[in-house]
Amino acid sequence: MYSLRRIRDGEGDSGGMSAILWQEDDDIKYEHNAKPRIGVAIRVGSNIARTMQYQDWWQTSYITEIIEDSEDYVKFKTGNSVYEWRII
Repeated sequence: MYSLRRIRDGEGDSGGMSAILWQEDDDIKYEHNAKPRIGVAIRVGSNIARTMQYQDWWQTSYITEIIEDSEDYVKFKTGNSVYEWRII
């Protein structure tokens, strides 16, 4: 299980999916069960549909800086936010 939270307001999601995404030529590339790293976006949440009441996942914009990094925790910046990602 993974957790992703935006520092300023606590928004984010948690679940069994942690996938990074990036564009390569005209294709979107994915890596599953991945940690945040510079130059990619990260999506955390459920990889199956939940109910209509809740979001299925939370995705960031591209990561620009890693502030803190350990085996099960990463604090990072995107273009306009700071996030914490955890293995829970």
